[in-house]
Amino acid sequence: MTTIERCSGILLHITSLPSRFGIGDMGPGARLFADFLQSAQQRLWQILPLNPIHPNGDYSPYYSWSAFAGNTLLISPEQMVQDGFIEAGDLDPLPRFKARSADYRTATSYKNRLFDIAFRRFKAKSGRRTREAFGRFCQSNAAWLDDAARFKVLQGHFRNQPWQQWPDPIKRRRKSALRQIERHLKAEIQKEKFLQFLFDAQWRDLRHYCAEKEVQLFGDIPIYVNGDSADVWAHPDLFQLDDDLGPAAVSGVPPDYFSATGQLWGHPVYAWQQLQTTGYRWWLHRIGHNLDRFDWVRIDHFRGLVAFWEVPAHHTTAMDGRWTAAPAEEFLACLLRRYPLMPMVAEDLGVITADVREILQRFDIPGMRVALFAFGADFPHSPYLPHQIPPHCAFFTGTHDTNTVKGWFQSEATAVEKRRLKRYLGYPVSDGQVHWDLIRMVMQSPARMALVPMQDILGLGRTARMNRPGKAHGNWRWRVDPRRLTKALAHRLKQMTITYGRG
Repeated sequence: MTTIERCSGILLHITSLPSRFGIGDMGPGARLFADFLQSAQQRLWQILPLNPIHPNGDYSPYYSWSAFAGNTLLISPEQMVQDGFIEAGDLDPLPRFKARSADYRTATSYKNRLFDIAFRRFKAKSGRRTREAFGRFCQSNAAWLDDAARFKVLQGHFRNQPWQQWPDPIKRRRKSALRQIERHLKAEIQKEKFLQFLFDAQWRDLRHYCAEKEVQLFGDIPIYVNGDSADVWAHPDLFQLDDDLGPAAVSGVPPDYFSATGQLWGHPVYAWQQLQTTGYRWWLHRIGHNLDRFDWVRIDHFRGLVAFWEVPAHHTTAMDGRWTAAPAEEFLACLLRRYPLMPMVAEDLGVITADVREILQRFDIPGMRVALFAFGADFPHSPYLPHQIPPHCAFFTGTHDTNTVKGWFQSEATAVEKRRLKRYLGYPVSDGQVHWDLIRMVMQSPARMALVPMQDILGLGRTARMNRPGKAHGNWRWRVDPRRLTKALAHRLKQMTITYGRG
């Protein structure tokens, strides 16, 4: 594994960035935030998955129709103007977007209009260098791009019906049906490839800008993929499906800190025996694709690579599942042979059994700790307290799934937990300073990586949290006010970073 140097960073998803187009994107707001990170001497920028999102999943970055494609809503209109794909006048008229939250629906309608203009201009006026770059992109990404573009076009053609309900020849990918799709929907498929080309080019530009600021990008890989996705449609043999190609068993977790009935995620679980016979080719390709985009990656729900909670399809809760073993040792050995210095962090929160801990230790994979979990009934022996934390891990104040520090202190923490926090710090704790108290606790810990959600840097309450697990609607909307990214705030964070040897 890659050695972690002592450092710190901020968690802020791209959709939460400032932008005048209804949703954060890869344009000027992203560079503004990279500048803030540099001035605060932060070396990591952690984001959530970059994959396409869908209204059926409440626009969650963990609910996607492709494990490889990029979320084209993150394409910057201003960058499109700069790169010559549209003209400045094409940006008007600008809709009245929601001011303080991600306005996914309006942004989708607005950007689709711009994408139509850009594609028409690309076909009619693009120069040789641009066309050659597009051709190279399509060729080097053909293993996922062809099926992802087909799938996206077919989604629209069949009015967003799940692919299991498509006509049988297309559902089962008969060669004659695929050839017919290519003939009749060629222009639409080409457009989807073009949009992925735009996404890729803008992301590479942003990554280069961050590298110049000595900021590393820390990405997130969801362990599962959505059943209604290009990946399951293109590789049904790699998933546990029934005769109609629907899920035979689905993913989730048993009852835990977040939910008394567990979490029923509903993704089809992997057919690990079939993956073994291919040498884990699909997974290796997926990891490599993400390593091409990021400097570090987090494997979400890592324990599912060791043993996964398998729930019979059509159950309404995750309570009646079972743990099923996966070939973790063989898979990880294969993965690390391909990527011997893989910069990976395992999300190992919740109930972690001895087999998972053994795998993490054997392969020297750093895990995660969260300060908000430190003051429960196991205090002062909690594994989330600084004196219990190993250096080889990433320590967070909170995550995208937790409350903010201030929100936790005001509305979730019990009187006992507040007393424990006061005892541990050695001084009284107030609403106005509790976020800095926990940031300091994380910064001064032995953990080599210290990461803080932007909401905690700003000291925001529970209304600013990114996600509420188990709540189906209203998540993933929070956005940062650029006026809050002040020099004074960057200086305060920089001084703390230097003080605790993370600069």
